[in-house]
Amino acid sequence: MAISRGHRFPIDFDEAFPQGLVMVGEVSPDNEYQSREDRAAGRPARQRIDEVAGKRQWKVAVTDPSEPNAKRASFEITFLADVQPVPSTTEVLPGMRPIELDGLTAEPRVSGNGEFKYQSYVFRANGFKAASAGGGRSGKPTGNTGEQSAKAA
Repeated sequence: MAISRGHRFPIDFDEAFPQGLVMVGEVSPDNEYQSREDRAAGRPARQRIDEVAGKRQWKVAVTDPSEPNAKRASFEITFLADVQPVPSTTEVLPGMRPIELDGLTAEPRVSGNGEFKYQSYVFRANGFKAASAGGGRSGKPTGNTGEQSAKAA
């Protein structure tokens, strides 16, 4: 029996990100591409819907302090939820806050070009966990709803 392409493996947050994650900026809707003609006609942007979960997609930029390669340390996480997830931590610097994800999954993928390919993952989560002041590890879910989804590039 083979594992189908695009399978999402559940993974513990501490295993995927041993030093936690730092959220940079705010959570925003993950909208579909809108052509110049659509924008000129005044058509509203449509938010993406995950085909597996059937939930709206939200995105946020994060940084992984445990990643030794600076080019791979920052990426986007995509949340799948009916409503916009709200982080439960306060900012430690303007626009930056430690976070922990609830319902995390990883989907393996190959990234890079030509002979410079490498293994990467698409991470998905269903929301934020309440984080402690020491870097984001308490284990309590915040009550955000949604299916598992967040993306790494």
